Amino acid sequence: MTQLISVIIPVYNEEKAAKETIESLKKVMGSINYDYEIITINDCSEDESGEILDKINGIKVLHNQPNRGYGASLKRGIREAKGKWILITDADGTYPINEIPNLVKHINDYDMVIGARNIRNTNIPLLRRVPKWFLNKFAGFLVKKKIPDLNSGMRIFEKEKCLEFWKLYPERFSFTSTITMSFLSKGYNLKYVPINYFERKGKSSISPFDFYNFNNLILKMTLLFNPIKIFSIISLFLTLIAVFIAVYSISFLGQLMDVTVLLLMLTALQIFMFGLIAHIIVRYK
Repeated sequence: MTQLISVIIPVYNEEKAAKETIESLKKVMGSINYDYEIITINDCSEDESGEILDKINGIKVLHNQPNRGYGASLKRGIREAKGKWILITDADGTYPINEIPNLVKHINDYDMVIGARNIRNTNIPLLRRVPKWFLNKFAGFLVKKKIPDLNSGMRIFEKEKCLEFWKLYPERFSFTSTITMSFLSKGYNLKYVPINYFERKGKSSISPFDFYNFNNLILKMTLLFNPIKIFSIISLFLTLIAVFIAVYSISFLGQLMDVTVLLLMLTALQIFMFGLIAHIIVRYK
């Protein structure tokens, strides 16, 4: 018997693309040598998405009441999933369903396979390209790995490994960012497969202000998995300021600003020690 893949699709106001996406998905999944199930989660849509989903044969439809968010919808779908592998994608027509076989063929060699969108893709709004580029670079710096696409919504991963970080996944956006950082921080093997990205059918529920939430999330993940890195950077920064003030005050003022320098040095040492303690806690708890 072949391994079962559970396809999870969160749906929120996707009446323009949901049926087409799911029908395409059924054809593609039927062409690969894996058993599959499709689970859709209607997150209290305000349009006809729920009614459309209920009329599609061969899928399982869950309805959230009230609206719970992208992450909560995915988590509900994953809890209901019976497969060893979880495949997630969106219902808005942006991800290339026909590329799924290129992701699936790598699952026996990697813990997670991610469809990596080209940041220069013209279908990614300009307002989101710069934040996405920064987030990819910043996250890669924190975990010492190259991350082509931190929060791609098309990926496949092992359910068992996903459950290891269950309490960390947010209810709203950034589920994908969290699971990427979690897997990388744990040392799991990730594979990035280049994919296209199409223009969305319908209005996006993501606002430019979510950039702050993504940054906040990455910072939290780093503090949880590799806190010494952030604390060390802050400590080093304060130490350099202290050295600069010491040199400046002696050279131009004729006397050392000893209280300021001492306060900065002690603060830098204290922050580093906090980071060291946090590192020991998360590594050896």
